[in-house]
Amino acid sequence: MNAVTSLLFEPAVRFPAQSPVVGESSAMREVFRLIDRVGPTEAGVLLSGESGSGKELAAQSIHDRSARRGGPFVVVNCGAVPAGLIEAELFGCANRGGHTGAMRVHAGVFERAEGGTLLLDEVTEMPLDMQARLLRVLETRKFYRVGADVESITDVRMIASTNRCPMQAVQDGQLREDLLYRLAVFPIDLPPLRSRGNDVELLADHFLSVLNARNGMQKRLSALARQTLKRHTWPGNVRELKNCIERAFILADQTLEVVPLIPHRAVGRAADAAQDRERLEIRVGSRIHDMERSLIEATLDYFNGNKRRAADALGCSLKTLYNKLNGYSQSQECASN
Repeated sequence: MNAVTSLLFEPAVRFPAQSPVVGESSAMREVFRLIDRVGPTEAGVLLSGESGSGKELAAQSIHDRSARRGGPFVVVNCGAVPAGLIEAELFGCANRGGHTGAMRVHAGVFERAEGGTLLLDEVTEMPLDMQARLLRVLETRKFYRVGADVESITDVRMIASTNRCPMQAVQDGQLREDLLYRLAVFPIDLPPLRSRGNDVELLADHFLSVLNARNGMQKRLSALARQTLKRHTWPGNVRELKNCIERAFILADQTLEVVPLIPHRAVGRAADAAQDRERLEIRVGSRIHDMERSLIEATLDYFNGNKRRAADALGCSLKTLYNKLNGYSQSQECASN
């Protein structure tokens, strides 16, 4: 088992067998069916779904079902690489370095994934000019290292993922339409945890069994904790659930209780609190500036501080959102002086 798989999911009862993804809901059974179909092929796959819904693990599962499973599985987060470095990260570089004139070679992810699978995570965050370069590589299987004048040939299977709606990203000018159609030969949409029914409890038990085995313990979930798990909406999806279980495990002696499980919700009011986060009451006669600020702050709270998702929901650019927030901070500083 490689590092990506063991990070979240260790051996457990799964469907289908040997999958790094856990779930028994009808939504996940459809995902498993699609993974089983596309895994043995060489088709490109575009995985979409909310952050934390398991896109990377789904990509790992596709790789494990392919003839390339003996090769590397390489992941690059396109949103985490600075724009000025992404070309070298993708394609590598061959620049002359030092006074000796020696060649300093850096292998990009296409070379590191040779013979295996490359996952371009959050592909919609890649600059548009690099998307054009990527499209050419996908069509020709050839690329130039930075600073090289000889083409290299690549043999990788391409999987891409995004937490945005792909067609909306095209309309917003964040994803080239021709690249979308090239990547999405076989699209798979990962459902959010809140729509997966009993998978919440199944996953919680799985995470707890992993922690118990790792630490030689036999801790368990209380009945109240199980009820809270079912009522919570899990905006952070599987990642949030895993973190909650691990936090509660650390704090518990023998039984994982509800208080440390969902610390940012009032005990016994998880469902009401979740509904409250989706509503914003504005008093008639409120100033437009105050209404705008309340809306922005409520949206940020709903998306757990994720400014990019908040900006998308508000229909503004990330830069505009930052400018608004900076303006609020300056206003507060002036008021306190």
